[in-house]
Amino acid sequence: MTVTRQVAAFPGAVALTRLGVYDWEAADGACGGSPHLHTASTEAYLVLGGTGRVESITASGYESYGLAPNDLLWFSPGTIHRIINTGGLDILAIMQNGGLPEAGDAVLTFEADIVADPERYARAAKLDAGPNPAPDALASAALTRRDAALAGYHRLKEAAQAGDFAAVERFHRDAVRLIQHRVPGWQELWNGRIAPEAARTGQWLADLAEGKYGHFKDAGVCRTAPAAQERIFGMCGMLQKWYSAGPA
Repeated sequence: MTVTRQVAAFPGAVALTRLGVYDWEAADGACGGSPHLHTASTEAYLVLGGTGRVESITASGYESYGLAPNDLLWFSPGTIHRIINTGGLDILAIMQNGGLPEAGDAVLTFEADIVADPERYARAAKLDAGPNPAPDALASAALTRRDAALAGYHRLKEAAQAGDFAAVERFHRDAVRLIQHRVPGWQELWNGRIAPEAARTGQWLADLAEGKYGHFKDAGVCRTAPAAQERIFGMCGMLQKWYSAGPA
């Protein structure tokens, strides 16, 4: 007999990505990825191996945090962050609100005139290496995008270190203008896939308080494979993603 049951969503409506941080050296001598912020999602880094650091810019100023194996660091929406690889840095990125980052939640720190212009921003942010690109072409496009993001980031960093937050405030404002048109779609995604996870737990607790356990009938084991067997070029490194689980 075949039993049909509801497939459990991945815990907490989060998304997982394994990230081998780029070892490409930038103009300042540091290796790493493209600085950016997330507008609606908290991100966490669990260090699987290697060493590095995260630079951050918030309303409180500029900070730098070392990374070593088994470190866990997370940062909330609006935190401009740059991940730096000082030696084989490999992390598991855990992203709140799985689906929103993929729908454009991240904004790269390009120069102010680019971030203020949606068309220019879209061109700069697109990983465009032409049709059927070779790995070398994709790497070159990712490097070009990284360096463009660093150009704007260094200006923001210098301003924050000087105690001048006008540039950071402008970037925040323009970043929100860039994503504002996407928010209705994000709200639909939230209402359909993310908020129900918390509501479902609330119902389970209410049932358990009454001695009920009907949700146990849907118990099961789920498994998912990586979305791709090989890592792909991302903003900060070579990515391997996992999506919603299916039955084992």
